[in-house]
Amino acid sequence: MAERKKPKSAPAAAPAYPKKTIALVYDFDGTLSPKPMQEYTLLPKIGVEPEAFWAETNKIAREQEADPLITYMHLMYKKAKAANIRIDRADLVAQGAHVELFPGVEAWFAEIASYIGIRAETHGVTLRHYMISSGLTEIIEGTSIYPHFQKVFASEYWFDAYDLPYPKRVITDTGKTQYLFRINKGVEDLGQTINQHMPEAARPVPFANMIYYGDGDTDVPSMAVMRKSGGHAIAVHGPSERQRERCVDLFKAGRIDFFAEADYRRGSQLFSRTCLLLDRILADIRVQEEMWLMEQGL
Repeated sequence: MAERKKPKSAPAAAPAYPKKTIALVYDFDGTLSPKPMQEYTLLPKIGVEPEAFWAETNKIAREQEADPLITYMHLMYKKAKAANIRIDRADLVAQGAHVELFPGVEAWFAEIASYIGIRAETHGVTLRHYMISSGLTEIIEGTSIYPHFQKVFASEYWFDAYDLPYPKRVITDTGKTQYLFRINKGVEDLGQTINQHMPEAARPVPFANMIYYGDGDTDVPSMAVMRKSGGHAIAVHGPSERQRERCVDLFKAGRIDFFAEADYRRGSQLFSRTCLLLDRILADIRVQEEMWLMEQGL
């Protein structure tokens, strides 16, 4: 009887270059939306004028030497209770549908994916969107763009802790930088620490593959960390000259690569300047991948 030949095993797949993820990271208030999200429905619902509310928040924070973000989260529900208006988590999520977005934001995610998809260098590249905001997670979840984000890091309430909802997570201006490192290290589970040392070679999303979008002073720490770590930053502004001048100052201070009006439509200055940075990132990924392949003997 003829000996049956063993089937040839398939050749082992060649290892793939692991650092082909691009991360676009956004602030929300003033960056994707013209006004703070609370001003669209939450503050009007409890009968509070936004300007007066923020002025009172800042006054209390100064007098009590308290964090302004914790102060606003507490004061908002204190005023809701005084007005005998109950606002729970489901209500906040529903309010997200009424938050206004800058022109083109809703189509932005598909348009950027389309641009990257036609580039020859993009084979195997993954595009992810993240949000880091001092605003409320609950309201963001109700917006039309929420499903586009890999992860949203934002302030959040505990609704069953006390009679008044209690801040569960507060994301300050400087605290935002923690989440940039979470993206960089691939540690997106907030139950895990990011304080353990991780060599640069082991970090899945290099800062060089990241772009941060913000609108002003509250984003300066994140912009500074991004730029110093080899990443990129773009400041956006509304239509007023004062808002534009703030971005000019950030550019002159070396905090950002570019600035542009907050028009996210294809063909806008913001879109074209984003594409310039994406071209650079894609080219750098391709160069790093080729060097890595040589090191692997491939």
